[in-house]
Parts: sequence; structure tokens; C-alpha cells
Amino acid sequence: MASPPGSIGRFTAWDYVVFAAMLLVSAVIGVYYAFAGGGQKTSKQFLTGGRNMNAFPVALSLTASFMSAVTLLGTPAEIYRYGVIYCIFAITYSLVVLCSAEIFLPVFYKLGITSTYEYLELRFNKYLRLCGTVLFIIQTTLYTGIVIYSPALALNQVTGFDLWGAVVATGVVCTFYCTLGGLKAVVWTDVFQAGIMIAGFSSVIIRAVVVQEGIGRIINDSYYGGRLNFWDFNPNPLQRHTFWTIIIGGTFTWTGIYGINQSQVQRYIACKNRFHAKMSLYINLVGLWAILACVTLCGLALYSIYKDCDPWTSKQVSALDQLIPYLVLDILRDFPGVPGLFVASAYSGTLSTVSSSINALAAVTVEDFIRPHFKSLSEKKLSWISMGMSVFYGGVCIAMAALASLLEALLQAALSIFGMVSGPLLGLFALGILCSFANGIGAFVGLVSGFVISLWVGIGSQIYPPLPERTKPLYLSTAGCNISSANLTSTETPLTTIFNAPSSERPALADNWYSLSYLYFSTLGTLTTLVVGIIISLLTGGLKQNTDRKFLLTKEDFLSNFSCSKSETPEKVEVLNCKPLTVAAEGTDNPAFSHIEMDVASNKNEVNGLPI
Repeated sequence: MASPPGSIGRFTAWDYVVFAAMLLVSAVIGVYYAFAGGGQKTSKQFLTGGRNMNAFPVALSLTASFMSAVTLLGTPAEIYRYGVIYCIFAITYSLVVLCSAEIFLPVFYKLGITSTYEYLELRFNKYLRLCGTVLFIIQTTLYTGIVIYSPALALNQVTGFDLWGAVVATGVVCTFYCTLGGLKAVVWTDVFQAGIMIAGFSSVIIRAVVVQEGIGRIINDSYYGGRLNFWDFNPNPLQRHTFWTIIIGGTFTWTGIYGINQSQVQRYIACKNRFHAKMSLYINLVGLWAILACVTLCGLALYSIYKDCDPWTSKQVSALDQLIPYLVLDILRDFPGVPGLFVASAYSGTLSTVSSSINALAAVTVEDFIRPHFKSLSEKKLSWISMGMSVFYGGVCIAMAALASLLEALLQAALSIFGMVSGPLLGLFALGILCSFANGIGAFVGLVSGFVISLWVGIGSQIYPPLPERTKPLYLSTAGCNISSANLTSTETPLTTIFNAPSSERPALADNWYSLSYLYFSTLGTLTTLVVGIIISLLTGGLKQNTDRKFLLTKEDFLSNFSCSKSETPEKVEVLNCKPLTVAAEGTDNPAFSHIEMDVASNKNEVNGLPI
């Protein structure tokens, strides 16, 4: 039964102690790896952990950084509002991990690159590398600022947890342990924070089951409330969530994160061999399923407890992402410190995402902007520069959180744009890895085309949001609330009334093109980039070029899938000037970049018609 307004608890001293303890342990891990093993003496040790990490901690790190606080607070509210069709993402995660492990990882790992976008120069030209790096920096700093600010705002408005204290504390602690301990500190703090996430959500689930006198009642309430809507095979691409939008659109959307995004790729290429790298992705899949199960149960418990008195409609909370913090203080108010554990679990998602972003931003800045232009710098100096970049980007992320506080109405738009950027970039990498005839001209035209299409539909959908008939929100009741009807929001309006609302002010594109499911934004960008890139490459002589096989996915990459050795037998391949080259052992420094630079300096070679 929902508590009357104002009767839920507030944060106590014990809750702050638990939260502070989580931050302290994270900082201590950073201090430890600042000195363990002789410290971070080179940029490779700082940015890739010396490429000597095991699968298990990397897997937990991938899981923790994937599940930001925005996801942890938003997914239960999603299930509360729209039902458990969201659980089909469990299948999507499997496809994403399979694509990342079997298509992108083999190529990135055998090249020994640190920055994902270095591949674009090796395969195409330096201009595309610059485009990829700049886009990554812009989208990551914006998204990270939102990840810091958004959950802090939700928790502040419900629990009274200090807003800017939380923003600054998370930003400073992340910057601290990233700067001191590098990637190893990021990975091992993620391992600790993944445990905190599971503990926090488990405490909520266990208490909710006790309050509702068994999980059977939760499932029963959810069934009769229409929340167990697992399957919807409607092929309409305008429907927000169906089996097809989640499987197809979700796979493209999240492969853009797992397959090519620097924050994720940097972790699994830091493993000591390809076997550990692939295992880190597959073990991480189990972690994704576990987190998804936890947030799903939280969403169903949320509905079961508040099925007769929706806190959002009755204005006890002002936004859907405040529902879970509201539930925590409602059912755990008699257990000092436990609400603090939940808040610590939510902020563990923030810390893991932010720390991964800071480390990735430092990596691409050093590898793509500093190292190529200042080749005389020693590894020690590059290590110090990497640390300085971590401090710089930590400050930038905090500043972006402050900017997000001024742009609250644009938070959802910014998150959508983050997904729209990943789609064309995924198409660009897929073009290079899967199509031997793709050239620099085709890749560039394809990238621009993909951005234009995905931004067009994405921005249009923000200006003209889809009607409720496309999103299918489920019924919320306030029949059991002891409040006057004057306090209710328009959410209580019957859906049939909303569906029949006049739409004369909406253009024709609004109910068709702009109503495309948000999960298809990335799909559209990827496919447009691929199709246009292939056509332009064929028209500009792509079939005449001789592309080095080490930049492509080959059958040998599958045959060596289960190799556990540190290095593999060198393979004779031909580079673009048709001279033989022996590929160095996997996981070492890049075997191709210096060779191409030497050719450019001496022979003025051109790759795909464009100078490198």
C-alpha cells in the first residue's frame, strides 16, 4: 500500500556513512594501483593496464560501466509504465556480445591499437580518424555530464540527498582514482561497484517481497495489471517497443556501444590474449542478464505496491525516474543505512560509467592528437600527459553536469543524439572491416549521409514526440490515494481520449517518419552509412584497390577463436603498396601505424586516393 504524501523517510546519518564508504573504497583502489607493480610508468600501462588483464574483472567492469545510474533508475520505471516487454533486451544483449566478440574484437585486438579510431586512419585516412575522435569526445563529455547530473537530481528531489555535493563528489572521486591508477583502477573499482549494484537492488527486491507477502502476489498483480506483456510481434517500425524493434534496433544501438565505442573496447583489448578478451565479453553477458533481472523485479514490485496509488500521477514524485528512490525510502525507512546502500548502488553505476569515459577520453586524446604529432615524447612523459588529460576531462565532465542542470528539457534529446551518433560510426567501422573494396571517399560520403538521416529523424522526433498510441503506456490508478482529485495530473486521462486528440498542428511527417521507434535511429544511421559507402566506393574504383587483410575480418580470426596463447603465429600479408609485411604478435603495440607513416614520408603514398 502506498504511503500518504510526506510519510516516507528521509536520508539519515547512517545512509550518508554508507554512501561515503563506497566513495572511500573506490578512492583507495585508485591509490593502490598508483603504486602497485611500480605504478603507471608508461602511457600503455596507464591507458591499457599493460595489456595483461584477466577476463573476469574486465567482464564485471564492462557490465558495471554499461549500467549507468540513468539505466538503473530508469529501467524499473520503464517496466512500471510500459511492462516487461523490455526484458526482450536479454536476447538483444546476446546478439550484441556475439557481434562484438566475433566481428570487431578480432580486428582491433590483432592490430594492438589503443584508440579505436586509429583503425580508421589505418584502413582509410587520417581525416576519418579525426572525425571519429572529435565526435566521440563531444558525445561522451555531453553524455557523461548527464549521467552525473540526472540521477543526482532524481535522488535529491526524493531523498533530500545534497544535489551538488553528490555531483562534485562523484566527479572528483572518479577523476582521482582514474588519474592515479589508470585503467587498472577503473576496472577494479568497477568490480567493487558491480557488487554494490547487486547488493543494493537485492535489498529492495527482498524487502518488497516481504512487504507484499511473497513474490507470487507481485507476479499476480503484474499479470492482472497488464505488465506481463512479454511478446508483441507487430512489425510496425513506428511502434516504440515490439519484439522486432528491440531485437533489430536494440542490436544495432548497443553494438554501437560494445563493438566500437572507445570506453568499452579499451577494456577488452587490455586483456592478455584474445581468448581472455572474448571471454570477458561472454562473462559480461551473464552480468547483463543478472542486472536486467534485478531491475525487472524492481519494476514489477514497484507496480504491485503502488497499483492503486501511483506516486507519479498523484504528484508525490515529479518524474518517473524518481519512483525507485521513492519506493526505497517508503519500504526501507525502518532500516538505517539500507537506503544509503541503494543510493550507493545507483551511484556505483554513475562512477563506473564516468570513470570509463574519463579514461577513454584521455586515451583518444593522447593516441589521436598528441602521440602522432609529438613523436619525441618519452613513454614517461606520455604517462604524465595521460594523467593530466584525466584531470582535465574530469573537470570537463563536472562542468557538463552543471550545463545539464540548465538544459533539463533537453536531457532526453541529448541522450537520443548520443545513440544517433553511434549508428553512423558503427556503419563506418563495419564498412572498413567487412568490405575489402570500401575506400576513403565512399566511407566519408557514407558517414555524412548516415548522420544526416539519423539526425533528421532523431531531432524531428524530439520536436514532434510520438503519440501515446505509438508508445502504449499502461494504465495507472490513483483510486486508493487519499488525495483530492485537484492534485492529479493529466496522466490519469483515459488513453482513448488522448488517442483521439486533434493533431492538426502536426505535419504529415510527424506521425510517420518522426514517429519511428527510437531504437531504429542507430539502425537507420548504420545501414545508410553502409549502403551509401558501398555504392560510392564501387563508383570510385574501390574494386581496384588491394586492401591489407589485417584490417579485415578473415577466416583465420574464427579459426583462432579459442587460442589461449599470448601470441599467435605471424602471418604474411600485403599492405597497400603491395610490399610484404609480417604482422607482429597480437596485443602488442600497433604493427601497422609506423610502417604506413614511413611509407608516406618516403614514397608519398596515397591510400584509397586520399593522402594519409
